[in-house]
Amino acid sequence: MNCPKCGLPKELCVCEEITRTGQKIRVRAEKRRYNKYVTVISGLENVDLDKVAKDLKTKLACGGTSKKSIIELQGNHVGKAKSILIDIGFSEDMIDIA
Repeated sequence: MNCPKCGLPKELCVCEEITRTGQKIRVRAEKRRYNKYVTVISGLENVDLDKVAKDLKTKLACGGTSKKSIIELQGNHVGKAKSILIDIGFSEDMIDIA
């Protein structure tokens, strides 16, 4: 089966890797109800959002959700989330911490 974007076979497709290195990702912490923090990661497009969210939740040992190119993690994990995103394969220069 071929990739719909580049036409290469799935095992040779590099679309997701190219997308990972060229995205502008924003990581920020928001204060919500009852003085609880939520880490919000936005700007993720054309990647498997559920897989990235699952990796982050597993490595940070927290709960969270993913929807519409946004990942929300329970707690303030801004610094740790950036290092995990770099380990997953995203470019360090394209990750903005607010």
